[in-house]
Amino acid sequence: MKNKLIILLCILTIIYAVVPRAYATDIPPYLMEEDTYEYPDEAVNVFSPRIMETMAGADSFVNRIAGTADFDVPCKAAFLIEEQSGRRLYEKNADIQLPMASITKVMTMLLVIEAVEAGKITMNDTVPVSEHAYSMGGSQIWLEPGEIFTVHEMMKAVAVSSANDAAVALAEYVGGSEEGFCSMMNHRAAQLGMTGTYFVNACGLDAPGHCSTARDISIMARELMKHPVIYEYTTIWTDYLRNGETQLANTNKLLRSYSGITGLKTGTTSGAGVCICATAKRDNMSLIAVVLGADSSAERFSAAKKLLDFGFVNFETKDFPTVPDLPDYIPVRLGVEKQVKLECGRPEKLLFVKGGATQLTYKIELPDYLPAPVFTGMKAGTLSLYSGQGKIAGYDIVISQDVEKLDFAKALSILTKKVGMM
Repeated sequence: MKNKLIILLCILTIIYAVVPRAYATDIPPYLMEEDTYEYPDEAVNVFSPRIMETMAGADSFVNRIAGTADFDVPCKAAFLIEEQSGRRLYEKNADIQLPMASITKVMTMLLVIEAVEAGKITMNDTVPVSEHAYSMGGSQIWLEPGEIFTVHEMMKAVAVSSANDAAVALAEYVGGSEEGFCSMMNHRAAQLGMTGTYFVNACGLDAPGHCSTARDISIMARELMKHPVIYEYTTIWTDYLRNGETQLANTNKLLRSYSGITGLKTGTTSGAGVCICATAKRDNMSLIAVVLGADSSAERFSAAKKLLDFGFVNFETKDFPTVPDLPDYIPVRLGVEKQVKLECGRPEKLLFVKGGATQLTYKIELPDYLPAPVFTGMKAGTLSLYSGQGKIAGYDIVISQDVEKLDFAKALSILTKKVGMM
């Protein structure tokens, strides 16, 4: 009996020692460290009902922004928005200018993708490596001068491993030089309304004047997310370059620990601290969380997770109802044109406090005709949106072209042209 127990213990010891190692043979040990201990499961009720009561109006829209008085996150600045509507959900020091580290590369990747979509370059183009790109410190893939990779491979290195050398090589290829590319970055930032941002380099290394704000970062992240191809890079967990010799491991550990995560970019420098712009999508709602100046990687991911949890637990999006009876044209009385085209800017999706909106309906208020003259942008009527709790919002129906009033001279001119065509 004693011998049988000894044999059984030996078998169990062998199983314990061998099986886990066999499971891990194809994955380097450090890549298996998902650091899930850093992200404790947040209880849903960590967010006080009072927050939701004050954030939701009688119409169930989100009409207030949560802040540090409601709950705090461990960082210098933070921002949370719903991606499609752009509606703000949380902010902390959102407009303070701070170093942004490798979150800079969100703009770098945006300009590369825009150059591809404009036909200026292709993903299969080869990108040479200059001495300047080779000289970059920090995170890198150890590019050598004269070495050549495709745009696609360089994008993987930037998005997955946050490679500074690859980011600068791409910048030189698209902009002619890193300085020229930075001019493009700053011009694009101005176009997007990023008033608190200035780029000095393409990779995010600390440099005087190189800064952004949590709000601005959400703007450029939202713009990048308009190009779905980016998710082919930001959702990669591991990959390889140089025929398998160089391994890429994603710096965004939320990819392995947070449901619905889609990206977007981490960043760490001595000046910026530990940062992240985290994007996630669940049930057709996409969120962007920005965390700047955390003290540690654990605090960065914990803050991003808490912001995303707040959004997903408490809010939902609904499609704007189809409006088949909204006319494209309206008659014009005594005008040189008999009718004029109408436009009504309305969102595709609406953001509500979860469970706060019942079936959505609408009402069109529009006259039978308009007296000439009419002018572009002039209001012709209103499209009102309702839920079970009453009117939610109104959207102007406007004229999209000018129509002059018909007088004797214009009438005679029109008549003469028609006679001439007979």
